[in-house]
Amino acid sequence: MKGIIDRFEGDYAVVELEDRKMININKIKLPIGAQEGMVIHIADSITIDKDDTLKRKKEIEKLTEDLWEK
Repeated sequence: MKGIIDRFEGDYAVVELEDRKMININKIKLPIGAQEGMVIHIADSITIDKDDTLKRKKEIEKLTEDLWEK
């Protein structure tokens, strides 16, 4: 299962899953260096998908550039 870290609240990361459902994951279960906006794979363990995270970041930057050019 794939999700995006939306935000941190106390001891938990609020993660939006592919089906738009929101779940809470205890921060101690996340890999070191996990941050808001990162794409993660949730299975037996939780890993950061660096390629999808970078792709998503570039898409967002492009959208904001387009917004300010108008």
